[in-house]
This record gives sequence, C-alpha cells and structure tokens, in this order.
Amino acid sequence: MAIKPNNLTVYNSLSRTKQPFRPLHPERVGMYVCGPTVYGDGHLGHARPAITFDVLFRYLTYLGYKVRYVRNITDVGHLENDADSGEDKIAKKARLEQLEPMEVVQHYLNRYHKAMERLNVLPPSIEPHASGHIIEQIAYVQSILDAGYAYVSDGSVYFDVPKFNRDHPYGKLSGRNIDELLANTRDLDGQSEKRHPADFALWKKASPEHIMHWPSPWSEGFPGWHLECSTMGEKYLGDTFDIHGGGMDLMFPHHECEIAQSVAHNGHDAVRYWMHNNMITIEGKKMGKSYGNFITLDEFFDGTHPKLQQPYSPMTIRFFILMAQYRSTLDFSNEALQAAEKGLKRIQEGWKRLQDLKPSAESTLNLDGFEQKMQEAMDDDLNTPVVIGYLFDLCRMINQVNDGTAKASEANLDLIKRLFNDYLFDVMGILPPDGAGQTNLKPYEDAVNLLLEIRAESKAKKDWATSDLIRNRLAEIGFQVKDTKDGFEWTL
Repeated sequence: MAIKPNNLTVYNSLSRTKQPFRPLHPERVGMYVCGPTVYGDGHLGHARPAITFDVLFRYLTYLGYKVRYVRNITDVGHLENDADSGEDKIAKKARLEQLEPMEVVQHYLNRYHKAMERLNVLPPSIEPHASGHIIEQIAYVQSILDAGYAYVSDGSVYFDVPKFNRDHPYGKLSGRNIDELLANTRDLDGQSEKRHPADFALWKKASPEHIMHWPSPWSEGFPGWHLECSTMGEKYLGDTFDIHGGGMDLMFPHHECEIAQSVAHNGHDAVRYWMHNNMITIEGKKMGKSYGNFITLDEFFDGTHPKLQQPYSPMTIRFFILMAQYRSTLDFSNEALQAAEKGLKRIQEGWKRLQDLKPSAESTLNLDGFEQKMQEAMDDDLNTPVVIGYLFDLCRMINQVNDGTAKASEANLDLIKRLFNDYLFDVMGILPPDGAGQTNLKPYEDAVNLLLEIRAESKAKKDWATSDLIRNRLAEIGFQVKDTKDGFEWTL
C-alpha cells in the first residue's frame, strides 16, 4: 500500500516543538507505548493513553505505513515508591489476596483486555511482559556496568546518575536541572545502598520474603521498573526507533531513566519522537490508584460509582477523551460526559439518517476542501476535536437534506459516507451505532418501527385514540417521534 500524501507533525516532548514526522525507515514505523502495571482494574486514566496511541496507530495505518506497535505489560519490578523502596506492587497484591503473583497478573490483564476491547482499542502488534524478558534485562544491566555507568551495592545494581551526567545531559526530557538537584541533595552517609539519591535501580536484590526473584550474576533478585522498557523496546524495535509514547506523568523519572539507560547501553538515544498524553483530572487532581480517587472503567460502564449520575457507554468514554486534544488536560465531570454522550448521539443519528437519504440530480451542498481539512486536522498532531467539529458540520448538512432544505448529489452522499468511515470509524475508532462489539439493536429498532407503522395506519383511518396512545406511551418511555413528509423518524 502506497503512503498517502500527508504533512503529519507531532509534538516531540524532547524538543518541545511540533516536528514533521519522518520515519526512520520509509513506509515502516516502530512505536513503543508504556502499558499498565496489572495489579488492579483499569480506570479512566488508563483509557486516555490507550485511546490516544490507538488513534495514532490507526492514523499511521490509514496513511499506509506498516506499524509495529509494542505495548508492554509490567508484571514485576514496579515498586510502590519511585525512590526504589517499598514492595513490588504485584507482589503486595498477591500477598494481600493470598494468590500467586502471576494469578494476580493474569486476572487483571484479562480484565484490562476486556475493557480495551469494549473501548474498541486495537490490540498492539506485540505485548511483551517484563517477567518474560529477564535474561535480556540481565544482559542489558551488564552492558551498562561494562560502560562504567552503574555499580553493584550489596547485590543490587544502581545507575550512577552523577557520573552519567558528567558525560551526557540527564534531565533533558523533563527539563529537570539535574546539576542543581545533585548540588543541593545531601550525601546519604551510608544509610542506603545508593551512592546518591538520584541513582536508580537496574537490579534489586530480593529480600528473603520477596516472592518474585530470579538468579543473576549479582544476586537472586528482580529488574528495576525503568529497565524493562529500554530492553523490550530495543528487542522488538531496534536500538533506534521512531515513537515512544505514554502519559505525561511518566516523563520523570521513568522516561528520563529510559533515556539514560539507552545512551549508556548504546552510546546514543533510542527514541526519535517522544509523545506524551496529558492527565485526566478529577476535582482538579490527577486521577490514579496512588491517589485513591480513581473510577474504574467497569464502574463507568455500569454507573455504579457514587460520583457517577448514570452509566456511560464505552463509546461515550472514547468520544469524551477524543473531544480534547491529547496534550490538554481533561477534567472528569458528569456534565462533560453527558455533553459527550449528547454529541456522540448527534453524530450517530446523522450517520443513520445518511443511510436513508436519496440523491438528487443537483446539489446545493458545498463540500469543497472538506476531506483536505479533516486530514490537515489529523496531520496537526492528531487534532481530533477539530475533526469532530467537521463531523458535526456534515451532520448539519445531512439534516438539511433530510428536511428538504438542501439537496445532495450521489457523489456528495458517497463522499460524506467515506469521510464518516475514514475518520469517525477507522481513524478515531468510534463504532457505528449498531457496529461490532455493541448490542444488536436491530430487533429493538424493528419493534419500534412496527409500532409507528401501526400508528401511521391509525392516523390514516382517523383512529386518533390509537394514534395518540402509541405516541404518548412511547414518549413516556423516552422516545421522541417526529412526523416527516416521508413517514416518521424517532430517537431515544
């Protein structure tokens, strides 16, 4: 498949500018995205990076690129504290629930996959597990030791940040002034295995009670959290690849440490474009498990959380996330979700109405440049809110043709259908109203249509009592019925 002409630009967090996207290898893109640590149910904060980079995956594929999309699963090594202290999050959950660690991992991974499927997030090309790449991670640590940027301390291995910073800029992604940090932080005076507080773990010696550990040249232990992404990114995408994505909260320390590891290991940066989605907040504070203020995706779908006024469908959640540009903050509220639900319904109704429109010999619609404008919006760092605005414009035209105040040619209708298919369904991943993965609504729609056909016959016979009864009872249930010149239409 040839690459479609495009001017795709993406915001590179490393350069802090939008840059034209030019893949390392023509027609091929390598993309790595930080996936979940699977010790609990996925929440709205997990949905945003999943949907953001799903849209990027979809758009690159739409443009004709062959994309290898790697999204990891963290199932070992993610400690409770970024300072390399506390329990492993998986091990702690296993201890509390008296389960094998991999039982915990499999249980929550199955639930994560199920939630992603409901959100119509495509599976990645490869989904590697940290625990499945211990041998590669040990070799990676050894190479950093050999390069002189790490040291062994009581069976653990730490990255030597001050030494690395003398040769390479540490902090260039997050903008941290590491020289100032190093100068103002007191020495540890032997109170820790680390030589300096800024150092981070590459390998941790396991305590006797730790239930996840592997043999290594230094100790029975487990890899540091940051190490897995550097190792698996290189294994599946090479020592230089195009895109590394994740949430903005991962810029420091996680992604900063990844950069340091890669430079120490290879002598050069591994990633050409760093992309970060912004946070979802709730009452102005980041939503996350560590804050205890999260709402799980299943609670959104079922409406069972006390902060929710109603259930919200997976497509409403997806549409809500896409209504904001991925680098802007997105604050949860019932009002915002209800607005997203209303907007999605308007677009879905426009799509359904489009299927029944009859073309005219002439056209009064002006669709000049519409397709170009929609691609320009996607090319502008995935500006999905602008694309949604153009879809609303198309819905307005559909309604005008439906009401008889505008005319559309067959070519017009074909173009509008293609734009819906390309941008709403294929690129943004919104499922059609009765598309795959949704409840089959056709029998239910047929039943409502049957009632309204009986009402139409009653009106024709001047049986106003039956006609009014059907209309009034449908209104009580929540149906809005509109009589048209061709019969009727209804919405719920």
